[in-house]
Amino acid sequence: MNLPAHIAVLLVPPCTLLQVGAVTRVFAEANRHATAPLYHLRFVSADGAPVLLENNVPLAVTGSLQSVQPDEALLVLSEGIGKAESLGTALQHRAAQPLLGGLGTGAWWLAQAGLLNGYRATLHWPHLPAFNERFLKVIVTQHVFELDRDRFSCGDGVALIDGLLALISRQHGAVLTEAIASALSMERIRNQEDRQRVPLLARLGEKQPRITEAVMLMEANLEEPLTTDELARLTGQSRRQLERLFKQHLDMAPTRYYLQLRLEHARQLLRTTGKSVIQIGLLCGFSSGAHFSTVYRGHFGIAPREERFKS
Repeated sequence: MNLPAHIAVLLVPPCTLLQVGAVTRVFAEANRHATAPLYHLRFVSADGAPVLLENNVPLAVTGSLQSVQPDEALLVLSEGIGKAESLGTALQHRAAQPLLGGLGTGAWWLAQAGLLNGYRATLHWPHLPAFNERFLKVIVTQHVFELDRDRFSCGDGVALIDGLLALISRQHGAVLTEAIASALSMERIRNQEDRQRVPLLARLGEKQPRITEAVMLMEANLEEPLTTDELARLTGQSRRQLERLFKQHLDMAPTRYYLQLRLEHARQLLRTTGKSVIQIGLLCGFSSGAHFSTVYRGHFGIAPREERFKS
């Protein structure tokens, strides 16, 4: 499904300045780098009244949901979840729009209107468990974004930008989206296979500081990995205690978690730099290119060179 040239973004409070700015900037950069304007973007609210963003900053809109034209893509932008029967009813009448999308937590409001039944969808990661539990007819994923036929959804923050770039790329190609990403100082553009990264602190809370500290040490020492004994000593516990905590809370040994961090970093370097496979292997703590390639294939199912070609 291509993204129509005319796009209406429905703001469902709470919304943030960052969200509005990200959407505006992506399409502004698309128009700036194209030979002629590609997209006409406007913001609407449920009733046509200005929307209060964070810190009570008012944002004027061009009309109400009812003003959205049949040829416009309708993207629902929000940072919150809840229940609004009147909004759900109004959205139900928009099922025939050429593209319906949810940005941030926008998929929640589309699902509440029954517009995502039988579709793959995602939203900002803190709300995924509630989303999955509430909307049983939606195929919920943890991906950065989802594009399933005429339905689109994405997370928040950088995931929102990744998703919009994917929509633009499908229609206008990678050269344009790479120019947009460069203007936004993005190191790389994630694809639909990438998962939203849930911060470790969010998963564990603040009750496991020793695990969090150990992971921070791992992330800071990818090129010359620390041993499990060194990690235990630096975090003030025994090796056995560290291994037990990782198994209990992350369901894997510290060595396995460390290896995954190194491989994920390697994949990012393969996709975003011109460094050789051997250089990347060394930067991620592998003793040789052959060893790196073997471990990489075993984890991701493809060789490092194939990963680079794929990206």
